[in-house]
Amino acid sequence: MHVVGSHQYPAMETVIYGKPAAEALREEAERLGAKRVYLIASRTLNTTTDEIEKIRKALGDRHAATFDGVPQHTTRDVVTQIARQASEAGADLVVAIGGGSVVDAAKIVLMCIEHEIFEPAGLDGFETTPDRRFGPFRNPKVRMIAIPSTLSGGEYNSGALVTDTSRKLKQIFNHPMMMPRSIILDPAMTRYTPEKLWLGSGTRAMDHGIEAICSSRPNVLVDAVCQQGLRYLHDGLLRTKANPGDEAARLSCQLGSWLSAFGLQSRVPMGASHAIGHVLGGTCDVPHYFCTAVMMPSVLRYNRPATEKAQQSIAAALGAPGRDAGEAFAGFIAELGLPRRLADVGVGEDRFELIGRNAMLSIFTRANPQPIREPADVVKILKLAA
Repeated sequence: MHVVGSHQYPAMETVIYGKPAAEALREEAERLGAKRVYLIASRTLNTTTDEIEKIRKALGDRHAATFDGVPQHTTRDVVTQIARQASEAGADLVVAIGGGSVVDAAKIVLMCIEHEIFEPAGLDGFETTPDRRFGPFRNPKVRMIAIPSTLSGGEYNSGALVTDTSRKLKQIFNHPMMMPRSIILDPAMTRYTPEKLWLGSGTRAMDHGIEAICSSRPNVLVDAVCQQGLRYLHDGLLRTKANPGDEAARLSCQLGSWLSAFGLQSRVPMGASHAIGHVLGGTCDVPHYFCTAVMMPSVLRYNRPATEKAQQSIAAALGAPGRDAGEAFAGFIAELGLPRRLADVGVGEDRFELIGRNAMLSIFTRANPQPIREPADVVKILKLAA
């Protein structure tokens, strides 16, 4: 067997698990010598639980300020507002505590602080394009730590999705040092996450693993790690649906999200599910955590000619060896009780051409293993999911 490839390790230092978040963060702040820790937190966690207060107390004098107003789709307006506040607070460490939108906000805030971008239009020219993987950012002097409360897994890569509300367009911003220095996994932080968000974000994490295994540029280490990640998530999501209080199952899901993100973290190109999912969120206001549930079976079907062997390993990881991977995933989504078609999330065929055009702007569309050459090819996938 002749195998050619490469593996790139990310600019991340530590993943900490099995320890309360407040204790782990205090130790990390001490290790890094941080004196002004700026928290970007989920509003639910900050206003309806005592989890953020525990963190503030653990930090003591190191706590600079807390912001809890990040919307579901991270926007330019909000991140530039946060950057101004964090800069004025003298932040020397940013901590994201919450779901994917909060984590993405923290990543781009690092760059807004570095470049003193305090107005939405200031981000123009820094976005990732099909011809430019990384924006022309400087290395940020302020770095971040992530404490995720969902499973979407964005904390394991250096990219951030930010919506330009003036154009209703979700864009990717990326720089290697937007990667968190540390990630803290505490299942107790996930107990307050609504069931649909928890389960849906878990399928979003599986998206990373599936598209890495099917990637046009896979590698052997990523394949092995992502397959194990899919197993952890498949098992853990079913267990937490049956018993939401099962913290061991919740940690299993968190570990699965970590392993499934290994491909994106290692810069293995993603494909159509990522590209279309970003457009469904930014253009059609579909919650990000439902995009994989409605799109992945159709993307697998479209990609089957180019990824048949990879899809066999995916079906096995989903506990369905020998079955069609798209059908196995659709059956799993049904077991979780998540939406299964675009119609279920309010997207009709009248939007397909616009989605197709916007998806062609994504770097992931070009990297899809089964070629996508024009918007009509995207529409073919959307029709399979209608």
